[in-house]
Amino acid sequence: MKKKSFERKKELLDAALNEFTMKNYENASLNTIIKNAGISKGTFYYHFQDKQALYLYLLENANKAKWEFMNRQIKENNTDFQEKDIFEGFKIQAQLGMEFATLFPKYHRLSMMFANEKDNQIYEDAKRVLGLTAEVMMDEMVQKAIKNGDFDSRFSKDFILKVMNFLFLNFNEIFGTEEDFKLEKMVQNLNNYMDFMKNGLGK
Repeated sequence: MKKKSFERKKELLDAALNEFTMKNYENASLNTIIKNAGISKGTFYYHFQDKQALYLYLLENANKAKWEFMNRQIKENNTDFQEKDIFEGFKIQAQLGMEFATLFPKYHRLSMMFANEKDNQIYEDAKRVLGLTAEVMMDEMVQKAIKNGDFDSRFSKDFILKVMNFLFLNFNEIFGTEEDFKLEKMVQNLNNYMDFMKNGLGK
């Protein structure tokens, strides 16, 4: 996005967020977004190259807002991850993620919609352009956890990564009812999920 701001930027981003959280990327309409934002096409194209650029901008904003929230909460609560195994660390991050989802439901919905794009080209484009490093972060965390003895030594690093990545990627497909999206239930499901992983993979 070009640095020069415009008067209806907020309206544009709100309209885009509404559209991308109601429809998948392919079906989301740029014309609808522009119309609902109350701007001209010329104004839109002055600031964004196309629908993809707008979509990536929203994903970047959502990701930045989430990590800023989580880091602030961790700092305010003086959380020390050094004293916890990887599973307890995931529980803390998951709970903070759920609190963020409650405070910013549209950003949460956007991330869920994006996760459902994993079989489409936009998913790979977004990972490449935004530098999404979930796999790299997981690799580093698992490697550290193996050194700390958090996992059963029977399992190779490759096996652990494949299992954990699969379980995380498919969490929303397992817990997808309306009740599951209430904060208390989400935290309970995530804690149980971590215990399941720990009892299966841990020592």
